[in-house]
Amino acid sequence: QVQLVESGGGLVQPGGSLKLSCRMSGSRFGLYVVYWNRQAPGKQREYVASITSGESTNYADSVKGRFTLSRDIAESTVYLQMNDLKPEDTAVYYCKAHLEGTATVEYWGQGTQVTVSS
Repeated sequence: QVQLVESGGGLVQPGGSLKLSCRMSGSRFGLYVVYWNRQAPGKQREYVASITSGESTNYADSVKGRFTLSRDIAESTVYLQMNDLKPEDTAVYYCKAHLEGTATVEYWGQGTQVTVSS
């Protein structure tokens, strides 16, 4: 059974940085597309960024230039480096994954809270 576990959230001041981690277990990590999504209070869940099995990355316009994805195959982990954080980045951040080439089955983590506030 595939499991995703996020970590790294917390409270940070505007302009600060955080690095989120999404660790996968239960399958061959290198075959998956991994996404970060977020949900702010009272809002719908939205796409943040994604990385394919070939390490191609894509970012929402709202985070482009501030957030960076990377992947460590040996650790079965995807990292989301978040710089120049803004109050509007406050949300619960979720990791999602599915096998490259099919989204029939998706796996989600439990989420990690990011709060940007002075």
